[in-house]
Amino acid sequence: MSGFKNPYDPNIKLSSGCGCGGHSTQAEHDAAAESARFDSGSEALQSRVVESAVMRALFPQDELRRRFLRAVGAGTALSAISTLFPLGMAKEAFAQVGKLEKQSVKIGFIPITCATPIIMSLPMGFYSRQGLNVDVVKTAGWAVIRDKTLNKEYDAAHMLSPMPLAISLGAGSNPIPYVVPAIENINGQAITLSVKHKDKRDPKQWKGFKFAVPFDYSMHNYLLRYYLAEHGLDPDRDVQIRSVPPPEMVANLRADNIDGFLAPDPVNQRAVYDGVGFIHMLTKEMWEGHPCCAFAASKEFITNNPNTYRALLRAIVDATAFAAKPENRKQIAEAIAPANFLNQPVTVVEQVLTGSYADGLGNVLKVPNRIDFDPFPWNSFAVWIMTQMKRWGQIKGNIDYAKVAREVFLATDAAKMMKEAGLKPPATTSKKFSVMGKEFDPAKPDDYIASFAIKRA
Repeated sequence: MSGFKNPYDPNIKLSSGCGCGGHSTQAEHDAAAESARFDSGSEALQSRVVESAVMRALFPQDELRRRFLRAVGAGTALSAISTLFPLGMAKEAFAQVGKLEKQSVKIGFIPITCATPIIMSLPMGFYSRQGLNVDVVKTAGWAVIRDKTLNKEYDAAHMLSPMPLAISLGAGSNPIPYVVPAIENINGQAITLSVKHKDKRDPKQWKGFKFAVPFDYSMHNYLLRYYLAEHGLDPDRDVQIRSVPPPEMVANLRADNIDGFLAPDPVNQRAVYDGVGFIHMLTKEMWEGHPCCAFAASKEFITNNPNTYRALLRAIVDATAFAAKPENRKQIAEAIAPANFLNQPVTVVEQVLTGSYADGLGNVLKVPNRIDFDPFPWNSFAVWIMTQMKRWGQIKGNIDYAKVAREVFLATDAAKMMKEAGLKPPATTSKKFSVMGKEFDPAKPDDYIASFAIKRA
């Protein structure tokens, strides 16, 4: 409590470094206030913070405050100020700042490595450090994730990054505002083919193939369609693409129900481990640093539970920063491999996270960023996703791409938490990038769509 000076003492001078006058800088003030919120014995400190802020507001010139207190005394001053300003209400309001509206939270997830930050935050303590009691619920598929989140059975969810955009735009249903405060992973997907197709590495040989993707509104669907179209195949006419939940993909490949899939890991690596498939290519070879999955919630949830939302986001971003360090990957693999999470052999998960893996063709490759972790939800990612939704007829009409991207991909919130976690957020929210050698300019989305020969738009 010594850091906060008594504002009713005429013999001390309140510092001008922060809003309450108790710290040399605003950063020190914020750190102390954050600590106070989680300190059960901090009521006196909280009162001092409020009283100091009020006194500084009433007496911008500190010398005037000191002269006033010498003239009337601290007790009289407190009584007089209390009649003019509701100190009790202010103190009560301050005490509520940072208090979790919901301490117990449910988050749905699909058992794939894209959900690494959401999953690992439970066994590795990232949620509990924020005072949260989180139940991470393994879920069968993306349609179930969507429905349970919309029905408020889940407070937040591990979603494919296009899903909150589709929900917000009302693609296939009524629009409901959803947000992406953080990207869960970048890269981390692959095209895997059945072992019987080892001699068919040229996509032009894939006419008539049956492919699986996790969901219609997924990076997997858009990247597979993009890849096929760039090789002259119409994804709606020359092949079949069906939605299959990731946990069922390897079994479908083994049963010869499909010829291959563009899937999240560890599905690709498990196909190799089981001897039923080989990795044709990693999606990072199409687009280095592409987004895949996201931490998502409804706009209603984050509006009604701002402190719980911030605590969740802080835990996710902290976990993402930890996962971004290669030296932590083996520890994470052990934490998320068990049956209640990924239900995979540790060696399968390690191969994905470390990037040292067998490809099913007799090679052991080393690709450290096969999967990587960067929470920043670039608005330009959202714009690209919407161009593909429009390209393939999932959305129609005029779209204000930039506006929707800003409203759904919350780059500002992510940047703030990244700074707190010791990460360096980008200085801008949009950037150009290339997909299979073709540049994407987020300022010209309709020109980009028009440039493709194969499209439904």
